[in-house]
Amino acid sequence: MGRGLYTLAVVADLVLRGGQVYTVDAARSWATSVAIKDGRIVSAGDDRQVTASVGPKTRVLELGGRMVLPGFHDSHMHPVTGGLRLIRCRLDDATTGDQLAAAVRACAAASPGSGWLIGNGWDPRLSISETLMPDRPLYLATADGFTAWVNAKALALASMSDQKPGVLRGEAVNRMRRKIPPATPAEYREGLRRALAMANRFGITSLYDGAADEKVLEQYLSADLTVRVVASQRVDPTRGAGQVSELIARRDRYRSQRLRADAAKIFLDGEFQQLTAALLEPYATKPDTRGALNAEPAVLDPLVQRLDAEGFQVHLHVVGDRAVRVALDAFARAQAANGPRDRRHHLSHGELIDPADLPRFRQLGVAANVQPRLAFDGPYLAEVAPLLGADRAGRLLPLERLFSSGAMVVTSSDWPAPSMNPLEIIQAGLAHARLPELIAAYTIDGAWLARNERITGSIEAGKAADLVVLDRNLFEVSPSELQHVRVLLTLLDGRPVYQDPTWPGR
Repeated sequence: MGRGLYTLAVVADLVLRGGQVYTVDAARSWATSVAIKDGRIVSAGDDRQVTASVGPKTRVLELGGRMVLPGFHDSHMHPVTGGLRLIRCRLDDATTGDQLAAAVRACAAASPGSGWLIGNGWDPRLSISETLMPDRPLYLATADGFTAWVNAKALALASMSDQKPGVLRGEAVNRMRRKIPPATPAEYREGLRRALAMANRFGITSLYDGAADEKVLEQYLSADLTVRVVASQRVDPTRGAGQVSELIARRDRYRSQRLRADAAKIFLDGEFQQLTAALLEPYATKPDTRGALNAEPAVLDPLVQRLDAEGFQVHLHVVGDRAVRVALDAFARAQAANGPRDRRHHLSHGELIDPADLPRFRQLGVAANVQPRLAFDGPYLAEVAPLLGADRAGRLLPLERLFSSGAMVVTSSDWPAPSMNPLEIIQAGLAHARLPELIAAYTIDGAWLARNERITGSIEAGKAADLVVLDRNLFEVSPSELQHVRVLLTLLDGRPVYQDPTWPGR
């Protein structure tokens, strides 16, 4: 084991002893034990050193060789909106048309009446009969939310006579969503509670909400948060810089010990599947289409400059290579206009990056916020590759090149995309990056993005005891088995927010 950090003569409240502690400090050192007092790490070192902090009232948890990491930081997800899916009709387990129909009928029986039945997790390869629930508006969305199946009743209530019952895509889905009755405050609360419980179960102690409106911010402010939250306020790219004063007011209002709303989210382009990701060259399947920007530079640049000047961390959704370039250009102009400062802006997704733009991430200090579980998904790649052609498809999500370029890379789930599990996402990234890089991206580098690296993200004396205990050492597990490693304990400020009921350490 490497040299650990330790401080003696402090009696700890809790000691984790006899483990394999990967501190993720600057030296990437190892320890075997951690001592905690008043929610802070007192020491991390070998068993002998840390045992000196054990007093008569110290709780000692024997790890038996299990692994300890800093708590995971998911740098892009949507807990409130995703949590609503957890309390609605869940279709993820349906693999046949009959199973899907049975799941919908079970949801209808559990929530009787004539109101909307909303389902999530529909596999679009599964056919749905138009006679399923004909007297009740039915809206069944895919896991990514970009496609949905609706019946005639739903279309009638939404006044969408231009559409036929069946599959909706793109803007038609957005139109339908605007017609669905909003969730109640009680539903929002329960959805967030379940989402945070899931996050803690996966060892997540910090998250970045990728697009929070005022309803979402209200939920965070009123909740008993079991994670640290940075909320990215959603920005209307068509309104320009005039809306920044509203964002400042919300930033000041929605703040607590574990909540900040000092980030701003701009959706600069769309998605490959809808041909709305903005490309430098046309789509292979539609030579007259390059996608479109939601804000051209004449609007985007002054908006980014104003946000930057007001101290916001700017967070852009970019998928296509043209969107990436325009976003980097906007950051460069903001730096020139506002002068040097610690900014930490970031681009989320960045699935297609022109090779000439890869070095600019490091040059501009812009983080690449990537989702390996999505971008390396087989069915997704099979769908997207023909749209781009062989050359561009072969350059999708250049994770290895981003790391080697020296860019700050953080990883995330974009949940309620298919999986929130950090270990599954790390496993997906192993085909293109090394395990230490991916662990850092989900811990200390995620903490850096959240501007919290001085208080969390690594296991060092003085930092918050945001820790996760795993049943196995990730460095000793086959890469294909990482997703099956179990979280046994999650601590936030030294307090358990999740504990596996079967673990003897309980």
